[in-house]
Amino acid sequence: MPRTDLTDPAFWARPPQDRLDAFRALRRLDAPVYFRERDGGFHALVRHAHVVQASRHPELFISGTGVTTPRPARWVRTVFGDSMVNLDDPRHARLRGVVSRAFTPRVLARISADVERVAATLADRVAADRPADFVTAVAGPMPLQVICSMMGVPETERRALLAQVDHATAGSGTRRRLRVPGKSLRGLARLHTVMAKVARQRRREPADDLITALVSADLGARELGAFFSLLLVAGVETTRNAIAHALHLLTTHPDQRDRLASDVERYGAGFVDEVVRFSSPIVQFRRTVAADCELDGHPLRAGDDVVLFYASANRDEAVFTDPDAFDLTRRPNPHVGFGGGGPHFCLGTSLARQEMTVLFRELFARFPAIRSVGPPEPAPSSFDNRVRRLEFTF
Repeated sequence: MPRTDLTDPAFWARPPQDRLDAFRALRRLDAPVYFRERDGGFHALVRHAHVVQASRHPELFISGTGVTTPRPARWVRTVFGDSMVNLDDPRHARLRGVVSRAFTPRVLARISADVERVAATLADRVAADRPADFVTAVAGPMPLQVICSMMGVPETERRALLAQVDHATAGSGTRRRLRVPGKSLRGLARLHTVMAKVARQRRREPADDLITALVSADLGARELGAFFSLLLVAGVETTRNAIAHALHLLTTHPDQRDRLASDVERYGAGFVDEVVRFSSPIVQFRRTVAADCELDGHPLRAGDDVVLFYASANRDEAVFTDPDAFDLTRRPNPHVGFGGGGPHFCLGTSLARQEMTVLFRELFARFPAIRSVGPPEPAPSSFDNRVRRLEFTF
């Protein structure tokens, strides 16, 4: 096996199984491995227990210095505001308290009709247009339409938003030219422009949507823009990739597909959790050590960086029996695909589960033979397990 260097873009361009084998070898080592970068380095947390421990101790493993690789430049944070993922308490707790209003069971029950409507509309378009790419026809539009409905974004503003999400996430790769800074910042600026326009309208004409709630909480323009960008990227990009991976996994595991199709309501929750565990839509996030401490006997110094590799933790043999098997009935399934717990656990978990369950119930009902044709076309990235294209037929 080639040398493992998690800072090298060539590593992230290797076949998925090669990367999983490399993480398996790293998990066998006694302590987190340190990888040196041009401007520092990081301790790679590849075991499930280490990822969970760092996630649940935000007083020691902080997010305020930036959680992505590379970190956003100071001027970018000044201009565009701080994303919630890059905040620590008390600022994080304040914003999360406001935003969490959009993800209560009552609110999710209210938008269930929107989720059903979007899934049915997409199935109608598939039947009418007979598209070849599942990502652009189904996996991308599904979460985008749902999130826009939640936020109160008018239909007239949605057409270009998915393209802007792609632009805004173009920088989420590794160092050394897997990112396109200018392109990503232009996309981010356009997202903020849309948010500002909708916010102005809601101040004049309040409505029963999340934007009105955020405006009423006196969030500033940059806070609104930063949250909107996060929600679109986190709520659209990650769910889009999970949906795409799901179709391919069900295609290549026909026994699991038959089980799900036989009773979506019964197996839906296990299906979503296993897809998220197996595919790990978010590969990693970064934290900074706030004070000298130890992690499983390994010394960490204040100012050190640690990177939480969710993709590795989700295949940890110490936690998951037969971790490379795709099994909808896996119990328990303590994956960290939505985060390892703590204050940064994904707010949109219930929404993602609802979207994926409703969508595949609709697709199975309308197109019993729907399946992928060949493997997903990946976009090499150390940040997310992104699917650029997935051929499909029905």
